[in-house]
Amino acid sequence: MTPTVFWKDGNVEMLDQSRLPTEVTYVTCRDAETVARGIKDLWVRGAPAIGVSAAMGMALGARPLAEDDSFFDALADVGDMLISQRPTAVNLEWAVRRMLAFARSNNDQPVARIKEMLVEQSQRMLDEDIETCRAIGKAGAHLMPADGGVLTHCNAGALATGGYGTALGVIRGAVEAGRKVRVFADETRPVLQGARLTCWELMEDNIDVTLICDNMAAHTMGLGKIQAVVVGADRIARNGDAANKIGTYGVAILAREHNIPFYVAAPLSTVDFAMESGDEIPIEERDGEEITRVFGQTQIAPEGVKVFNPAFDVTPARYIAAIITERGAVRPQDLHLLADPNTDPTPLLVR
Repeated sequence: MTPTVFWKDGNVEMLDQSRLPTEVTYVTCRDAETVARGIKDLWVRGAPAIGVSAAMGMALGARPLAEDDSFFDALADVGDMLISQRPTAVNLEWAVRRMLAFARSNNDQPVARIKEMLVEQSQRMLDEDIETCRAIGKAGAHLMPADGGVLTHCNAGALATGGYGTALGVIRGAVEAGRKVRVFADETRPVLQGARLTCWELMEDNIDVTLICDNMAAHTMGLGKIQAVVVGADRIARNGDAANKIGTYGVAILAREHNIPFYVAAPLSTVDFAMESGDEIPIEERDGEEITRVFGQTQIAPEGVKVFNPAFDVTPARYIAAIITERGAVRPQDLHLLADPNTDPTPLLVR
């Protein structure tokens, strides 16, 4: 699998996903501002990958800071700058807060040493994310058909995480377990993450994938080609409402109409246990040119047309059969019980 983001020679290498699938290009990030641009401009996307990138951005941002009593406040300012880039994905803020807490917990160390430790901590977070995704894949593999079609929307694969993927991690886990899964990938307008990214990485892994337009999902379900839907998430509320790429809510409604189980795969770091319901999730709105022009170039709509371009929507918990986490697959109504890391999830698991 092509790595999304990693340390190399003291800098952060970030795969520019806006150039996929025609170019595999890495951008060298030497400061937090470049990482922030990568998050904002979709060089990196997907909640877990954004979180890992933000952690590395914090380590880069710490480097030029004065090694005196102003260090921690200045590091918090770097964090605020990173958090401001995209509002919906909770992993961004989660990663920044975790890095800040880590730095402050080591305030007995010289600042020069703390700067080194922040690099080490961000690498641990990358390694943890990969292991978490593998655990998600293992937890959800049995929910995929033994021989059948699975629809996914947007990209929640290795490219959207530190590696392996959440929704695509479940698909990878099913394939590794010997299940004959045939993937149908929605193109995912307007930025086409399904067409450009999901199809590319599944084909790289020799996993059966068929591309369809977003408005073909209902017809494909009606033909009996799809037996399950699995998607990722950028933020999940305590009650199980899940925000994901725009169009996911519609897919969930279609799945309900066709009696197809709809699953959300995400690490527990994507669950915002302080947020009671999806009504509170902030929805990012992006530049209208994403809709009126193809990749900012070829114009496909009249000049001056009004545009509404929300990047995400919220799928109510009632449409979700299970939320697949690294601790197992649970029904949305049980999700809040996992806020306590000491809770035994065994009685809650979807078998």
